[in-house]
Amino acid sequence: MAMPLKYNFNNVIVRWRSTIATIFGIGLVVAVYVMLQAMAVGLEQNSANTGDERNFLIVRKGATSESVSQVTREQFRYLQYMEEIAKDGQGKAILTADTMVLVNLPRKEGNGEANVLVRGIMEKGKELRPQVQLVEGRWFVPGKREVVVSRKLASRFKNFQIGEEFHVPGADLKVVGWMDGGRSAFDSEVWMDTDEARNIFGRENYTSVLVRPTDEATAAKLKAKLEGSKQIAARLERETDYYRTQTKTAGPIKFLGVALAFIMSVGAVFSAMNTMYATVGARTREVGTLRVLGFHRRAILFSFLMEGAILAFLGGVVGCLIVSGAYAWVTATGYTFGTINFDTFSEVIFDFRPTPALLGEGLVFAVIIGLVGSLLPAWRASRIPVISALKSV
Repeated sequence: MAMPLKYNFNNVIVRWRSTIATIFGIGLVVAVYVMLQAMAVGLEQNSANTGDERNFLIVRKGATSESVSQVTREQFRYLQYMEEIAKDGQGKAILTADTMVLVNLPRKEGNGEANVLVRGIMEKGKELRPQVQLVEGRWFVPGKREVVVSRKLASRFKNFQIGEEFHVPGADLKVVGWMDGGRSAFDSEVWMDTDEARNIFGRENYTSVLVRPTDEATAAKLKAKLEGSKQIAARLERETDYYRTQTKTAGPIKFLGVALAFIMSVGAVFSAMNTMYATVGARTREVGTLRVLGFHRRAILFSFLMEGAILAFLGGVVGCLIVSGAYAWVTATGYTFGTINFDTFSEVIFDFRPTPALLGEGLVFAVIIGLVGSLLPAWRASRIPVISALKSV
């Protein structure tokens, strides 16, 4: 005969002090786990949301990222006349040769410095990246030492307000506009003219070239031609695929989330176990009465496991509410998170994204904690001899 769930709910309410302690303990574990995973998801989606399916990135053969690549000016001149690359209405090739440079700049709060990625682009660079929009000010004018910075970066670094200047080796650069990268990797960049960037930072070559082939067939033809050419010795990769692979930065955050959740879940399991042992100790005579009334050991075991699971589920709900509150605060204040990109060693900006799947994962995690923590106390409750239980005080 199965025991009604109402019996467990009533017991949870009667012992409200220990119930609240257990619920909040498990809630904090779930909140930490979901928050760290939400940051890792934000970082991954940041890279996955970058690029245009029609674009292809050309880097030096053997280079694993733009930061370690070089494309010479001779190679660029050869590329811009290739027939596989689409042309605009004026017959100009739709491509841009980019120059990537790291500069060390002070943070806005005065807590040290960090590397910022400066990307030099050509005029077509803006057309090739339509997800990047100018949201305030104007675009830079080549030759005037002007830059446009990400609005999210402007909230984290000094001298990034429109009209202000910041110093880099060899020049003072003036901020003339803010851009929005549409929650992509471009939200972590400063843009300026590519040839001006080469001159200021003493770079002889470009870092990469972004091109738009006329169609998929010519893209395949271009790839075969470039990768088989001894003159170019370059690698062609779809822009979106390139950025999807640049998600190694999320790895340590994910690992930290899982490690912290494991350590804290051990404490939560002991907390649930302690609560359930106390519950069993206070209800020994009650358990004996249930056995006399005809409830089987399996029914009592299942009943106590359900009680632990219910407590843990409520803890999971509390944890999800904490995360939702944190997300609402982040959204309302526009707060951004940042970490180091392990490919470029620059500051990378990302969003906090607690997805419904992550919240569901947190609830399942909480129930598992409750079941594991309740198993031994439930087993003890089901094994108490009836006579001993009825004689207990």
